[in-house]
Amino acid sequence: MTALRQRMIEDMQLRNLSTETQRAYLHYITGLARFYQTSPEHLSLEELREYQLYLINERQYSAESVNHFVVSAKFLYNVTLETPWSEDALPRCRVPHKLPVVLSATEVSEFFQHVSTIRYRAALMTAYGAGLRVSEVVALQIGDIDSQRGLIRIRQGKGKKDRYAMLSPRLLEVLRCWFRSQHPAGQRPKASPEDWLFPRMAQRTPHEHRFAADRLPRSGASRRPEQARHRPHPAPLCRVRDYAARIRTKWFEALGI
Repeated sequence: MTALRQRMIEDMQLRNLSTETQRAYLHYITGLARFYQTSPEHLSLEELREYQLYLINERQYSAESVNHFVVSAKFLYNVTLETPWSEDALPRCRVPHKLPVVLSATEVSEFFQHVSTIRYRAALMTAYGAGLRVSEVVALQIGDIDSQRGLIRIRQGKGKKDRYAMLSPRLLEVLRCWFRSQHPAGQRPKASPEDWLFPRMAQRTPHEHRFAADRLPRSGASRRPEQARHRPHPAPLCRVRDYAARIRTKWFEALGI
């Protein structure tokens, strides 16, 4: 590990950046160093601009990916190397704004009818109905379900922030069915509020869940499973069934369950 890489990692740790953010920053800076076959500290602003154009024109990176590189480069040069560059030295790409197409109530019902296993249905409905990410669903504990107030507590979600999500009566009933299936009457041990709601899913690391989400197919306006509620298809129900089967299969493969 070079001294510059170690210093950048320490700067990110001092600012308490998440592991995923640190990994992303290092990924883009490593690509920059490999492109020029030299340490980034020897590169000029013009060379960074040329590399940014290379990402856009040759590699055909999306606007979001190019902006990730810009943020990573600004951190390295403005924070770690303390280069006196202005804030707009590296321009960001304008990201297209697209409206999601939402599944109808009938299509949503048809989707979940094809998830026959109660555990998978409960996990998918939690992500869909409460708007949770994959890593947030698998990190839920029994004590996070507040049935009296109709809330779900998400601990340390994106940006390391806690928040609450709505818990619908239908989702609550599904979660109760899932809990009863795991703890039959007469054989029900005392459950702790700190027990995982989805035990097997919770054994994976946040990076593994993030990688699993990225393996899902790109479709519509979104590609992440936690955004499945925005994954529309205004097609006949027979096509919705096929679509639901493909998504369900990818979910199971990605989560390793």
